[in-house]
Amino acid sequence: MAIRVLLADDHQIVRDGLHALLDSEEGLQIVGEAKEGRSAVQLAAQLKPDVVIMDIGMPDLNGMEATRQIVDAAPGVKVIALSMHSDSRFIQGMFKAGAAGYLLKDSAFEELARAVRTVVSGRPYLSPSIAAAVIDGYVNPTSHSSSALDVLTPREREVLQLLAEGNSTKQIALSLDVSVKTIETYRSRLMEKLDLHSVAELTKYAVREGLTFLEE
Repeated sequence: MAIRVLLADDHQIVRDGLHALLDSEEGLQIVGEAKEGRSAVQLAAQLKPDVVIMDIGMPDLNGMEATRQIVDAAPGVKVIALSMHSDSRFIQGMFKAGAAGYLLKDSAFEELARAVRTVVSGRPYLSPSIAAAVIDGYVNPTSHSSSALDVLTPREREVLQLLAEGNSTKQIALSLDVSVKTIETYRSRLMEKLDLHSVAELTKYAVREGLTFLEE
């Protein structure tokens, strides 16, 4: 039986390339594509793939949050992070969110196929090219005592990302199916928790902590 794969990346050209390569690999089948994190969560629930290949820097809901929601809802689904980021914060963040593998976008296709088969067999996969960054992250942990992953709830992280991406309070309320007043409350709570005083400061914080990637 073929391994069923869901692709999640906000760049069409990346999805097209991955689709073509993976479809040509015997024993692998692409069952769906998502261009942002929230649709990746929805498709994972609907299609129940064996593996989700997940970009980290996606709009609306980033790869870490999407991974956390997918794994919570369907623990049997394996998530592999495929990212341009080799910083240990992002690697460790994805594994903490429940990812089973992590490799970089400049990896050879053969490595991605190997990673898919590895995680399906029940073993984690970490690309050799980033192993040093992970080891360094544990040997020399960051001096920051807290991060957004630690001090904010999942919904607060969602609101923070959407604010940082330039969405209005009304747009966020519609996206999350809540009232405008609820989003205003979340925004005030974010500023209080993080000791920040404007949306601009919240945006800088979100980028620094890897909740959004405005440079991509």
